[in-house]
Amino acid sequence: MPKEQKVSLHRCWAEIDLFAFERNLKSIQKALPRHVRYLAVVKADAYGHGMPQIVKRLMQSGVDCFAVANAIEAIEIRQIGAGWPILLLSPLLPEEDELLIEHDLTATVSTLGECERLHSLATKRKTTIKVHLKVDTGMGRLGIWYTQAHALLESINTMPRLELRGIYTHFSSASSDLVFTQNQRERFLAVIDQARPLTEGLLIHADNSASIDTLCLNSPFNAVRIGLLQFGIPPYPESALGTVSVEPVFSFHTRVSLVKELPTGTDISYGRSCRLVRDSRIAILTAGYADGIPIGLSNRGKVLLHGKRCPILGRVTMDQTIIDVTDCPPTKIGDHAVLIGKDQEVEITATNFSQIASTIVWETLCSVTKRVTRVYTGAREL
Repeated sequence: MPKEQKVSLHRCWAEIDLFAFERNLKSIQKALPRHVRYLAVVKADAYGHGMPQIVKRLMQSGVDCFAVANAIEAIEIRQIGAGWPILLLSPLLPEEDELLIEHDLTATVSTLGECERLHSLATKRKTTIKVHLKVDTGMGRLGIWYTQAHALLESINTMPRLELRGIYTHFSSASSDLVFTQNQRERFLAVIDQARPLTEGLLIHADNSASIDTLCLNSPFNAVRIGLLQFGIPPYPESALGTVSVEPVFSFHTRVSLVKELPTGTDISYGRSCRLVRDSRIAILTAGYADGIPIGLSNRGKVLLHGKRCPILGRVTMDQTIIDVTDCPPTKIGDHAVLIGKDQEVEITATNFSQIASTIVWETLCSVTKRVTRVYTGAREL
């Protein structure tokens, strides 16, 4: 879409490049060993990219399973396509249990109480409920503590109405503590060894985009959870699949609504945290923290305008952000500013944006709010 047409439609928008997304999927699938299943993590509205459009492309690309945070997200996928395995990564509230049967969903269980509750429901309804057992190997969040996992597995085996479809764990420090990650891996492998002989088709997964380094033919791992990487953002450069050729899918844009001149010494924005040290020309952008520009970028971040990096001045406000355009080519109302993405030969990546704001890229993507229009390029009927 030509820039002139594109910027005339919205005050603030995110572009989602579906062609780039498809290329990423092909690169990841090509890099995975043949025996490893692709569990596409699409929670939080597909990391802010838009659930329906992303899920349709994933279905078309032939991923093996979807993983989401809760039943509401799972139901949205089920309405897009029937028959796909959908794993709920978070615990269910008791009043949500019936949704597992109604929508053919797979639960994550961590305790004997959860298993007994679901088995009782399945018995009452004369059906079965599919589950993945989560093992806590050091994350300290969900999962049965690893030394107690074998006993829970034995209990599950006595519950004919529960169908064990997978066992998994979650690494807490894959990017920062390789020794502890290896300890977690060894704890999990010990649980798997105790569970042998393994049921045919049982999914065993520990790795996500940040920690894939043991997917070899002699390993019991046969599935991997892919989230951020499929959107073109390697979580950490050293991750095994971080070397796969992927490209950004998401970019973030806004416009200039006002340009004005201010004298030296003028205080800028709430709290007067910025004072001009020279006569300046400033521009007001039509987006603020209510759109997803974090306050952490106040007096720190930059925005691309006419291929130049323009500093953010003062505190980011709810609906507007102030930038310095003194050294930028003539700026006018309606000009296109890039928050994340490329402008001519200059780029601000989602990772750069997040680091400057003292946050993580996962939060950045999930914080771009609903009032920011998603514009899909490369869209077609599936």
